Amino acid sequence: MLDDLALFVSIVESGSLSAAARKAGMPAATLTRRLQRLEAELGCRLLHRSARQLVPSSEGWQYYERCRPLLASLQQATEALDVSLNHVAGKVRVLAPVTLASGVLQPAWAGFMQRYPDISLDLQLSNQREDLIGSGADLAIRVGPLPDSQLNQRLLGRAPTVLVAAPSYLAQHGWPQLPQDLAAHALLLAEPLMEWRLQHRSSGEWVQLPPPAQTRLRVNEIKLAVDLACDGLGILYCPLSQAHQALADGRLQRVLPEWRGDARDIYAVWPQQRLLPARVRALLDYLIDFTAGHPLFSGEAP
Repeated sequence: MLDDLALFVSIVESGSLSAAARKAGMPAATLTRRLQRLEAELGCRLLHRSARQLVPSSEGWQYYERCRPLLASLQQATEALDVSLNHVAGKVRVLAPVTLASGVLQPAWAGFMQRYPDISLDLQLSNQREDLIGSGADLAIRVGPLPDSQLNQRLLGRAPTVLVAAPSYLAQHGWPQLPQDLAAHALLLAEPLMEWRLQHRSSGEWVQLPPPAQTRLRVNEIKLAVDLACDGLGILYCPLSQAHQALADGRLQRVLPEWRGDARDIYAVWPQQRLLPARVRALLDYLIDFTAGHPLFSGEAP
């Protein structure tokens, strides 16, 4: 009915059925049938037609005056929505873990904003898994299992985990030779990595170590745990992405290098019921390209 209403407004403004038919790109007979259908649905005659003229009835004028501004408003809303969905501009609000967003993903945010200068990026960082739908955010970065079926998801990569300690700690307390030897060492626990899973590179054997009853440190911020490990306080199980720089410059060393830690999946997620505007799709595509082939998202520690 909405299309027929738009045709009726076009007929009135064009002054004739033939002119309105040419404007709509359809045969005059088709336009006439659709006008008759609209009149039948409304139960009144909208136009007085003769061989020489076409004049709206009183009901037709009333209907035209009320419907014309509604159609104009709808057209403006449609055009605004089209710009929002298809133009790479505006605000993109993202939820992400603190250490991941401010660490290995930092160049991604900078590169994305340089590529798209008309986008405003709103990063909400928290190590707690916030409610994406309730927050109104466009996109979230999640690490680990995704139990929420209301979210679309795209795997960005897998974050390998490693055991590390400072050279000063290992010089003083010795090197563990087996996972079981860790129980005799000072251990630093960084949430959410409370259970340490290790796999032997050659045999494929898995060992899962439950959280020890006593630890030297427990903290819910991985970057701080890495810094304290660098200070020689103990052995830490953490994502390679958080320790790679300290390993590269020698402040940390790999412990039990013949064992590899469990890799954790990293996802981009967004609500199922929402269409992805162009600005959000642009960020998602940028993150996919950024993580593809990146060694810290490969799932395998060297």
